[in-house]
This record gives sequence, structure tokens and C-alpha cells, in this order.
Amino acid sequence: SRIVRGEIVVQVRGQRIEVLNRVGLEDYVASTVGGEMSSGWPREALRAQAVAARTYVLHEANRHRNQAWDVLATALSQVYRGLEAETSETRSAARATAGQVLTYEGDPILAVFHSTAGGRTATAGEVWGQDLPYLRVVEVEDEDDAPHTYWRTVFDRSALAKIFEAAGVGVGELQHVSVEGRTSSGRVESLGVAGATGAHSLRGPQLRLLLRGLSLRSTLFEVLESSDEFIFVGSGHGHGVGMSQWGARAMARQGASYKRILARFYPGSRLEKRSSRRVALR
Repeated sequence: SRIVRGEIVVQVRGQRIEVLNRVGLEDYVASTVGGEMSSGWPREALRAQAVAARTYVLHEANRHRNQAWDVLATALSQVYRGLEAETSETRSAARATAGQVLTYEGDPILAVFHSTAGGRTATAGEVWGQDLPYLRVVEVEDEDDAPHTYWRTVFDRSALAKIFEAAGVGVGELQHVSVEGRTSSGRVESLGVAGATGAHSLRGPQLRLLLRGLSLRSTLFEVLESSDEFIFVGSGHGHGVGMSQWGARAMARQGASYKRILARFYPGSRLEKRSSRRVALR
């Protein structure tokens, strides 16, 4: 049901059939901008998104040199929907920034982005365990229009205990959940869980597994307790690293250029022009 530009390649790999779309870089960018950001947003925000999308796919293409594809067509890489996500605004953003890429020491950077920072971005080290010099803590203002700037999720004690148990943390009847440590951007780094049969301090992969089970919008939260409920009160949406899309929107509405937006969220990177190419999506 999807109409795409470029060509479709179907190939057999082991016991799998792999379907690839090989498409021109700028056509890919025009679609991805529409897949990742509302085309009705300010022009300079769309242009910032175009540069970030182009940079990200080139970074991933370098990582996947020995594979038949560069990126996935889903949110696991960037959202690509072919022609249905293209508009005159997204095509204009791609044309206006054609070939422009953010680099660090000559290579395309990992130009990740997220919906809403909740006031400040996170470092790459906080989220993925390896710091990158251009993905730092950046203060973000005027995200109040974002739907997930502030959020609240409520669990009753028995339901939350089952989620902990599914994540490998069995403590019996749940008594307390508390934030024990935070990262430099204020996000939860360790979570304490206490129950009738024991207590655990969750960090790293175990904490990430648990938070996926909780379906929280971000790791920037507090935990409140009532007699029969645990209330997670938080801010932001997404991993928090790189460009806040709602932050970019706010800056564009206040008159910032896309170059200024990119400099804000990817400090230390350089904006360079690269020749066009094709990318392959799976």
C-alpha cells in the first residue's frame, strides 16, 4: 500500500526475503522530514529536521557499509513513508538544505533527535553508555506547547508489582519505589524498589527493561505514592538526546534560523556540503 520513489529490490538472505527501497538521498530526506515532523511547522524547524535526517542517514550508511541497507524505514532508524509523507513544505526544506550535513572531525555525526526534552537534553553517555562531544546537556526553553511537556501515569500497587516481576524484579507485595540517582541532565539513573520479600536497586539494562514495561514517555520523572497507587510524574517525550523537535519549533517561531537551531542542539559540529547519493532502506 506504500508508494515510494527509487527502486524496489527483493532478495533472499538465508531463510528470509528482504525488501529494500533504494532511493535518492534528497527524496529520502523530503519524505523523512514529513514522517518525523509536522509539515505545518515553521520553515526553519523543517530545514533543521532536514539536515538532521540527512546527517543521520549518512552516519548510519557509514556504519552499515557491509550490509545491503543503510537504515530501517521505521522509528528504529527514522520514519520513512515514501510519497505519502512528502508535502511541498518538506520538499522545500530538502531543496533549501540540499547536501548540507553536520560533521565532527570530518565525519557525519550521530544526529539523533526526539520529541520533547522536558527542559534540558541528555548526553549520549546517559542513554547509550558512550559520550559524544556534540551530544551534550543543552537547556531547552518554550516547550510548553508540546503535548508531553508534562505528563502523569498512575499504577495501582498490584499492577505495578506484576510489571516489576515481568522485568525480573520480584519483591513480593510492593511497598516503595523511589528515585535513588540521577544523571547530569536530571534523568533517572537508578531506581529503588522495596517489597515484602526484598529490595533492589535498578540500573543500566535492567532499569531500561523495566521502564519499557512501564511505557513512560521519558526518564525525567518523580515517583509519588498514595495508599494504593504509585504515580509517575514526568516531563518530556523520548530519549532526550540531540535536537528537541518542539524546542526547534519554539526557536523557529522566535525567528531563529535552521543553522542557529542546529548549532544549539549539536554544539561543536560543523555544517558542510556533501555530494548527493542514494540510500537503501529495509
